[in-house]
Amino acid sequence: MPPEICFAFLDCEFGGLDVEIHDLTEVGIILTDYRLVEFAEAQWRVRARPERISAEAAQIFGYDEKLWSEAPPVRQVLTEISDMLPDDRIVVPAGQNVRMDVIFLERAFKNCKMPYPFDYHVIDLATLFYSWSLVIGERVKSLSLRQAATEAGLLHGDTVQHRALADARLTLETFRHYIGRLAPRDLAEVIPIEDESIAPEDGPS
Repeated sequence: MPPEICFAFLDCEFGGLDVEIHDLTEVGIILTDYRLVEFAEAQWRVRARPERISAEAAQIFGYDEKLWSEAPPVRQVLTEISDMLPDDRIVVPAGQNVRMDVIFLERAFKNCKMPYPFDYHVIDLATLFYSWSLVIGERVKSLSLRQAATEAGLLHGDTVQHRALADARLTLETFRHYIGRLAPRDLAEVIPIEDESIAPEDGPS
C-alpha cells in the first residue's frame, strides 16, 4: 500500500522576493491529514542578515533586528521542520502562491546540504479560489490571499502585519471555506470537525 498523503499548510516570510539576494526570515506550518484535520503546528523566526532584508519586506512582516538576531540559524530551523514531518506519509506543501515558499525552502535545504523533506507536488489556494470563481460565474479582483479570505468573509478591515503561522492558518481556513462551497456533500462529511477515533466517548461538549 502506498504511503498516505498529508498536507503542510505553510507560509514563509522573506527579506524580499529574490532568492539570490534575500533571506528566509520566518516559517509557519500547520500539518493536516488528507481531510484537512490538523495534527501539528509550529512557527519559527529564522536568523537573517540585515543587509539581505529590504525595507519594504521589513515593514510587511514587522522586522525587528534584535528579535531576529536572537532567532535560531536556518540549519536549526530546517532540522526542526524535518523532525516535525511524519516519516510514514508523503507531505505535500499547501498554501497561497506556495511555489514561492517552496523556492525559498528548497534553496535553504540545498545550501545547508540537507535533504528536502517535502513532496514535489503542491496544493495552491489561488487555484481553488479561481475554480470557485468559475463555478459561481464571478470574476475575482485578484488571486491574493487577502482577496480570497475577504470573499470568504474571513478577513475584514485594513491590511495587517504578515506573520507566517497566522497567514498559514488563514490560508487553511480559506481553503476549507472554498472546498465546502464546491463540495457535493455536506461540509461536515468532507472535512470532519474532529477525528472520531480520538473524540471523547461522551461526544462534543
